[in-house]
Amino acid sequence: MLKAGVLGAGHLGKIHLKLLQQSEEYDLVGFYDESEETAKAVSSEFGYHRFMTIEALIEACDMVDVVTPTTHHFDCAEQVIKAGKHLFIEKPIAQTVEQAVAIRELAKKHRVRGQVGHVERFNPAFTAVNHLIENPMFIEAHRLAEFNPRGTDVPVVLDLMIHDIDAILSVVDSKVKHISASGVSVISDTPDIANARIEFENGCVANLTASRISMKKMRKARFFQKDAYISVDFLEKKCEVVRMKDAPQNPDDFAMILQNAEGVKKQIYFDNPEVEPNNAILDELEAFAKAIQQDTTPVVSLAQGTEALRIAMKIIADL
Repeated sequence: MLKAGVLGAGHLGKIHLKLLQQSEEYDLVGFYDESEETAKAVSSEFGYHRFMTIEALIEACDMVDVVTPTTHHFDCAEQVIKAGKHLFIEKPIAQTVEQAVAIRELAKKHRVRGQVGHVERFNPAFTAVNHLIENPMFIEAHRLAEFNPRGTDVPVVLDLMIHDIDAILSVVDSKVKHISASGVSVISDTPDIANARIEFENGCVANLTASRISMKKMRKARFFQKDAYISVDFLEKKCEVVRMKDAPQNPDDFAMILQNAEGVKKQIYFDNPEVEPNNAILDELEAFAKAIQQDTTPVVSLAQGTEALRIAMKIIADL
């Protein structure tokens, strides 16, 4: 079992602590939080061992889980990597692309593994169909949330949209050619609602909308490709695959047949792949443990986390 520690014991940090303690891949050694009040409360309520310094926690670990505010990501990551320890770091990987690149280079230099917490990659609705997404040419994603002051220290693009940016980059095998975006600040000092259009060199277009002032929650993505349409509901953990194939000579009475102007007939087939219930955060943490143990590239590498941040920053610059 890998000795693991958590830097940052806020809302998400407490979730990570609980899951690392449950995991059979890790031995949770404890946590560090710079807030005396938070550290005392978490230690007394849950019984996790509290380290008094970052250095002491890092020294006791094989893997350090960084769940601090994004403003502290680079400093924490630098300390972890220079100590020769593996790094799990929440999204976004850093405040700036330059910091993200530096983290990636440091990890390479010190020969440690790193994974970024883009948890939607482990959403069971997405994992049930991502192998079926082949050369999509149009993608539409909506990520809407009710207002929560906890996320307003960063633009909605880094708070919410970056989840969909990463998921889309993972299935589109092409470089980004052009980005255009618009956004509005309603409650916060930074945009609370944003729309972005990402054009890829292979012709694929992705249209993304994110809002943190919606009246209802929504986390959906739709992928359109030749002869298929795939929808993923990240919130409800549901997915659907709609395929079009050449219609048989004698379709049954209930078959859905479409005919184009040239007389070509296609039959529509509906499929709802089975979605296996899971805890996506636990899965991403344990996938990282396996990458460390087997010396393989993590599912969400530091390079991929850097690219998602790079695209997010380009979107923000265009708002």
